[in-house]
Amino acid sequence: MKKIGLLGCGAIGTQIAQAIDSGQIPARLTHVYDESKTASSKLVEKLTHTPIISENPHLLSSNPIDIIVEAASQDAVKDIALSILQNKKDLMIMSAGALLDESIYEILSDACKDFKKTIYLPSGAIAGLDGIKSVQNELDSLSITTTKHPRSLKGAKFFETAQIDLDSIDSETVIFQGTAKQAVTLFPANINVAALLSLTGMGSENTKVKLVADPKTDKNTHHIEASGIFGKMTFTIENYPDSSNPKTSRLAILSAIETLRKYCSNEIQIGT
Repeated sequence: MKKIGLLGCGAIGTQIAQAIDSGQIPARLTHVYDESKTASSKLVEKLTHTPIISENPHLLSSNPIDIIVEAASQDAVKDIALSILQNKKDLMIMSAGALLDESIYEILSDACKDFKKTIYLPSGAIAGLDGIKSVQNELDSLSITTTKHPRSLKGAKFFETAQIDLDSIDSETVIFQGTAKQAVTLFPANINVAALLSLTGMGSENTKVKLVADPKTDKNTHHIEASGIFGKMTFTIENYPDSSNPKTSRLAILSAIETLRKYCSNEIQIGT
C-alpha cells in the first residue's frame, strides 16, 4: 500500500486526507505538515488513522513515503518541491501556477530526470486537457474565459493596484485580460486552471486569459477555445465552488482525489 505525505492542511488538503482515510484512495496518509500547527492538528483530529505531524516541510519528504501531495501555495512549490524530488519522492502539485516561472519549471523538470521521480498535475477544475495535449504541436490559438462570483476573487494580488471595488460590481464585468503567465501571478489562488492549460498547450505567453466577475452566478465557469491545423475544440465547464473554500471548484478537489487514486491503484487506465 502506498504511503502519502501531505503538504498543506487547508480545505483542499483536508478533503484529500479524508478520501485517503475513508479508503476511497487505497493508501495510507502517514505524515502531514502545515505552516499553521492549528490547521494540521485540526486535520489530524478528523481522521481515524492518525498521521504524524512533521516539524518542518523539509522533514516531510525524509520519511519512508511514496508521494507528497502539495495543497499549500505557489510559494510552497517554489521553496520545497526540489527537496522532495531530491529525497526521491514523487510529487503531486495543486498550485500549478508556480510552474509558469520558467526557472522553477526547468529546475524541477531536470530533477525529475536526475532522481527518476514524477510530478503529477491533476486536471483540476477544467476538462479537455487530454485533447489539448494531443494537438499541442498543431495549435494556432488557445484561450480560457473564467467567470466567478466577486467574493471568490477577494484577496488576490491584482486588487492591490487595480482600481476595482469588487463589492460595487452589480453585473457581469471583465476585470482582467492578458496572458496565462500574468493571470497566475496576479490571481495565484484563483486561476491555476490557466497554468494547467498553458503547460499542456501553447505556453504561458501564448495562452490568453479573460477573467469575469459576475455577482449573479453561483458557479465557477471556464470556457476554453482551441484552434489550429487539427480543427477546433471548445469546452465549457460549470463548477460549483467548494463549500469550504469558494476560491476552489469542487471539481478541482475531485480531480486531485482521482489522480491519487489512479497513482495508488493497479487497474486499467482510461485516457492519457
